[in-house]
Amino acid sequence: MKNESNIGAYQNLFGLFNAIYPLKEEIRAAIIANSEVIHVDRKTKLLSVGERSNTIYFIVSGAARIYYLDRDGKETNTWFLFENELLISVYSFYTGNPSFEYIETLEDCELIAVRREKLDEMYLKFLEFNFSGRKLTEYYHMRNELQGNELRMLSAKERYENLLQRSPQLFQRVSLGHIASYLGISQETLSRIRKQK
Repeated sequence: MKNESNIGAYQNLFGLFNAIYPLKEEIRAAIIANSEVIHVDRKTKLLSVGERSNTIYFIVSGAARIYYLDRDGKETNTWFLFENELLISVYSFYTGNPSFEYIETLEDCELIAVRREKLDEMYLKFLEFNFSGRKLTEYYHMRNELQGNELRMLSAKERYENLLQRSPQLFQRVSLGHIASYLGISQETLSRIRKQK
């Protein structure tokens, strides 16, 4: 039996799934039974390069980032994730291959963790749950495509303005150095752009 104090952590996760397709009570029970609520300190690496990702996380509270190191050892941020979002190393999780990126918490986090094999078991047992999984995968794929297109096609100023409009909370919760890396510019360039506003 799960600790009753942890059950409340699942409400937003269930809300996310319900917005896609109504969750049966038995699926809710299966999610609770096949996952765990964990508390992680800020600056904890949930995944490192070379490790195989076998866990997907739902952020109940807190923030995290996904990043990789270039040939010179410089960090490049590719994702920032907050409450009610899924935290995953997509390539490693779905292929089983070693990760080429890191997952690190930016704040103290409360997370719901589900291991890959448990997720697969639920997909097999509850076929309608596959629909929700597919829709969420599509959403994150589109987000990734949008970011890639912006890096290729927009100016630094346009990328900054789009990010500010889409995710204003980022600028309260993430360092400017991390944001500059995500935008593909130096921190000095980001500071200049911000001063022009």
